[in-house]
Amino acid sequence: MNLLAKVVLTTALFSGVAQAGVVVIGNPSGPDALSKSQVSKLYLGKSKKLPNGSKASVLEQAKGSTVRDDFHGAITGKSDAQLQAYWSRLVFTGKGKPPKSLSSSALVKNSVASNINAIGYIDEADLDASVKVVFKP
Repeated sequence: MNLLAKVVLTTALFSGVAQAGVVVIGNPSGPDALSKSQVSKLYLGKSKKLPNGSKASVLEQAKGSTVRDDFHGAITGKSDAQLQAYWSRLVFTGKGKPPKSLSSSALVKNSVASNINAIGYIDEADLDASVKVVFKP
């Protein structure tokens, strides 16, 4: 194996190490943990309540964001196009409306920190003490 091949292989192996993953966050006074199934149901409108019975305020990242793509790939298994079609059907039939979309992880984090019933997702690298992790894929 030549030097270039070794560099490419090493870069490929370690490029994912520096990247943080997506985490689902909640208010520090909110639920302690959610399962993958609970998170998926909340983000697909199949459930509207947190485990304590409170109405959930579900926050979404903006379309086209890498964090959004990673989250939905891991949790709902849907692409942006599939999500658009899914929510279009629910809205058209009056059976639901999509989660509120915010333009950045900072806005999601601040909104979750200020609302006890809010959940959202951000890149793990953006975590701080204002929120807590309730699910990590």
